Amino acid sequence: MIALGLAAIAWLAGLAGCAVGPNFKTPAPPVATDYGGASVPRETAAAPGPDGNAQRFVAGMDIPGDWWTLFQSPKLSALVEQALQANPNGAAAAAALRQANELYLAQRASYLPAVQGSFSANRAENAVSTLANPTNLPQSSAYYNLYTAQLSVSYLPDVFGATRRSVEAAKAQAESNRFQLEATYLTLSSNVVASAVQEASLRDQIVATERLLELQRQVTQSVRGQRSLGTASELDLLTQQSAEAQTAATLPPLQKQLGQTRDALTALLGQLPSGEPDATFHLADLTLPSDLPVSVPAKLVTQRPDVRQAEENLHAASAEVGVALANMLPQFEITADTGSAALQLGKLFSPYTGFWDLGASLTQTLFDAGALLHKRRAADAALDQAAAQYRAAVILACQNVADTLRALQADADALRATTEADRAAGVSLELARHQRELGTISVVAVLVAEQSYQQAELALVQARASRYADTAALYQALGGGWWNRKSGS
Repeated sequence: MIALGLAAIAWLAGLAGCAVGPNFKTPAPPVATDYGGASVPRETAAAPGPDGNAQRFVAGMDIPGDWWTLFQSPKLSALVEQALQANPNGAAAAAALRQANELYLAQRASYLPAVQGSFSANRAENAVSTLANPTNLPQSSAYYNLYTAQLSVSYLPDVFGATRRSVEAAKAQAESNRFQLEATYLTLSSNVVASAVQEASLRDQIVATERLLELQRQVTQSVRGQRSLGTASELDLLTQQSAEAQTAATLPPLQKQLGQTRDALTALLGQLPSGEPDATFHLADLTLPSDLPVSVPAKLVTQRPDVRQAEENLHAASAEVGVALANMLPQFEITADTGSAALQLGKLFSPYTGFWDLGASLTQTLFDAGALLHKRRAADAALDQAAAQYRAAVILACQNVADTLRALQADADALRATTEADRAAGVSLELARHQRELGTISVVAVLVAEQSYQQAELALVQARASRYADTAALYQALGGGWWNRKSGS
């Protein structure tokens, strides 16, 4: 019998060394070495003038945790730091991470026995005419007191690994929340930078549009004067008035966008609209980074917080399959109680008042109308879902990088073209002014040439802003350097 007991103990110990369900393995990284049609050139095109420097793509270059400082704007850096500290979405994500960590620690406590202490005091009346005295004392009264102090211990041996899989799932969920926090910080910082670039672009566009509108008004006044002299027709005046009205109509939408952009930026800082920041932005306040990092897809999946979060969700789903399988197998429990019971409080723990018991149980569900089976199948389906979501996250991450690489190359080409157009318009304006000084053309011709120049300036502002916006988008697409982020920021 002793040998049989030892064999049973050894068998249980052997079972405790394994856990049912799949053992999670990190998904294989993408085998692609580039981004297809968006294969990275050594550098973009260059253009003369502000923000026309070529941007070099550096393979494997690390990304700083505070990548927004590369734009060399103290005002921008201050706003990003404020957003990371004060935005309620960041605070909510941080609280969710704390909750997940606490739940993981609570689940990990399942490895240890549960110990409970109790004390009870009861006063009872015995049915003296029909029942014997339960106290085994002389029947002097039908009433008696009973005091009991007890310590109970229960332990669920992790024979099939249900506890280990539950702890594994809780830890994976905590890691998922950690990457959700990093994704929130990345989104916040990127949105602040994008809002600042949008504001700078809109302010410069408004300046160019206001100058263009002023020129249109001057042309209108000139044509009106010519009409009174009979050198211009009514049709000429109406055509010019229509052009002026069309230019004026473009100004309110720009002003509306600027106001809404400022509201969005204020909200990112965790403030109500009345708390709008004092800092304002123009493109001249920013510096375009010259060296840009590029990571191969296999590296990218380790950098993107959303991909890492999807991986941890896959890990948790894998562990839940093990939990569902273990719940279908026999459940073991060991219990023990010890304590003291006495009719008088002062006699607790005195000789002959102690008691104890030790027991073990095995429970197996024999019929539950298929509930456990369906729960296991549901866990399998959840695992398939998490795997598909992980693949989708990887595809999206690579798509984001490919899109920004294409955009950066196109932005540089567009800036070069708009810079050439702006240069040509500027030369044309200078020529028109010189001809006006010689008296060979009218004032209207000069104003028209200046209108063309201001329109070219407007296009140039938009082209410059696109380079900044897509540069920030590249840092976001590559993961934002969260692994280099200072703790607490």
